[in-house]
Amino acid sequence: MSLTVNDLKPTIALRGLTRRFGETTAVQPTDLDVRAGMVTGLLGPNGSGKSTLMRMMTGLVRPDAGSVLIAGTRLRGEGTAVRRLVTYAPGEIGVYGELRGRDHLRWFLRGRAEDALARSVDIAEQLGLPLSKKVRTYSHGMKRQLIFSAALAPEVPVRILDEPTEGLDPSKRGQVLDLLSEDAERGTTILLSSHHLQEVDHACKRLVFLNRGAIVADEDAAALQKRAMSLVKLRFREGLDFDGLETALVALDQGSIRRTGRTFDLVLHGDDPRPFLAALASSDTPAPEVIEYGSPSLHDLYRELYGVEGV
Repeated sequence: MSLTVNDLKPTIALRGLTRRFGETTAVQPTDLDVRAGMVTGLLGPNGSGKSTLMRMMTGLVRPDAGSVLIAGTRLRGEGTAVRRLVTYAPGEIGVYGELRGRDHLRWFLRGRAEDALARSVDIAEQLGLPLSKKVRTYSHGMKRQLIFSAALAPEVPVRILDEPTEGLDPSKRGQVLDLLSEDAERGTTILLSSHHLQEVDHACKRLVFLNRGAIVADEDAAALQKRAMSLVKLRFREGLDFDGLETALVALDQGSIRRTGRTFDLVLHGDDPRPFLAALASSDTPAPEVIEYGSPSLHDLYRELYGVEGV
């Protein structure tokens, strides 16, 4: 009998992981298992606890309670044993501007196996980075890609990446996510964070949503995308009878509706918006200026599907 990824023990196992800053609980007691062979996304608005959770997993922030087990090694003390098994790319960009790109990769990878540098150079060159130039000449996105090139290079079982696509243009973002997908297919466990669903959803097979330091949803990405098709946003021109318009929209579909100014957010009763849109087009309802569906914002998902307001 062959084993699937879900039959294997999780490479990352968190139990009751908690962090407080004074009277503020940044991360509520959290249980989370992450397995190899897929990219898992940790999603949430700024301030939801993503970065603090990742820093605790790598020993950079000491938990107030709970345990971390990574690739069979328990997090203890300063976390040195765990960090040998992990590459971590922080959300903040801290680089030495006077170093040239290739030298900075060498500095990032000090203490790693010698072949890691060659792989990091290859990745950086695939991304088009000018490694002979000083890092102070790099744009924000180029610095992010330099950090990513170093994080993807060592042969380790786990990668923890905080906002790896932040600030990248769509083409570079796609390259980064494709490289991560290929790495996951080789068996690496990848956990990445983002506060933009559309930046990472095509690479992630699983999406874990945080709000105010607590997990509010844990979704299969394909199933979530199907559910998200029920979210439709309509914006109409000024000067209409919006009360009457709301009544007409409710009559076309028995789902829920929320109005903000000229915009209506609908959660349809089914996950196929086409019947509703066809009924809208054939009705006497004024035509919307804007129709959006199929790619909701993270804020829309939190509010409409999970019933919470993102902070």
